[in-house]
Amino acid sequence: MQLALADGGIETDLIFHHDQTLPEFSAFVLLDDDAGRAALRRYYVPYLQLASEAALPLVLETPTWRASEDWLRLLGRPAQDVIRVNTDAVRFVDEVRREIAPDADVTVSGCVGPRADGDPGPGAMTPDEARDYHGPQIDALAAAGVGRVAALTISYVAEAIGIVLAGRDAGVPTVLSFTVETTGELPDGTALGEGIRQVDVATAQAADSFMVNCAHPDHITRALSTGGDWTRRISGVRANASTRSHAEMDQAVDLDEGDPSAFAEALLGLRAQLPSMHVLGGCCGTDVRHIAAIARAAGA
Repeated sequence: MQLALADGGIETDLIFHHDQTLPEFSAFVLLDDDAGRAALRRYYVPYLQLASEAALPLVLETPTWRASEDWLRLLGRPAQDVIRVNTDAVRFVDEVRREIAPDADVTVSGCVGPRADGDPGPGAMTPDEARDYHGPQIDALAAAGVGRVAALTISYVAEAIGIVLAGRDAGVPTVLSFTVETTGELPDGTALGEGIRQVDVATAQAADSFMVNCAHPDHITRALSTGGDWTRRISGVRANASTRSHAEMDQAVDLDEGDPSAFAEALLGLRAQLPSMHVLGGCCGTDVRHIAAIARAAGA
């Protein structure tokens, strides 16, 4: 299966390298004015240029990880803005794609994020609640014409099930990406393989595939130590540059970018344990340098 690149850690890149303020880590707020759109464009263009030069497919996530109802309300916006914001984001990314790399193999992926960060504890939703909560955003992304929906940094099974069911309802290919802690387990202690198994059982394998994101390759390796057929359901990884835990990153005042070449080698090293992995990208601390290093290390 041909390697495909994904973009990097959009929020950390915008904050630390583009001098942008993102309230509640919300990149979609930059769509509000010309200056913000220019910053987003500066983020996306190098990835499109890299994919064209390397002749590799590219998966570009929309800046909508926080563009669901609760986060909109937290930012003082009406819940009905879900449709407008997500539609605008898809159109923006597609416009940049058509301008910069009209002939490249680019998938505009509608990015969905968790309702709450980390382990929600007593606030965890049931699958039906998650389906109802995420449904409006996924419907908006699907109607705007994304090639797929990707739910990134999901931390527990019930929310994952609801997202996959909402994607099925909307008739859009849905990729579910769990995050893991330094132990290789989901934040609530569930083993990654068990989480994937539970989602597949509850949804009759409705997810197009699974991914892992917001974890360093070393942490993901721990999650894969048990092996099993479930590893074949993982199509990609968007890894952190840093080996820090989520708690450590939340408290950090600096950006741990790691070494792009070492990052790329570690990420490509996961292929031995993930036979279906072909989409490789970054998460926190990564930028186009890390993705270019992946392309180089893969011989592109």
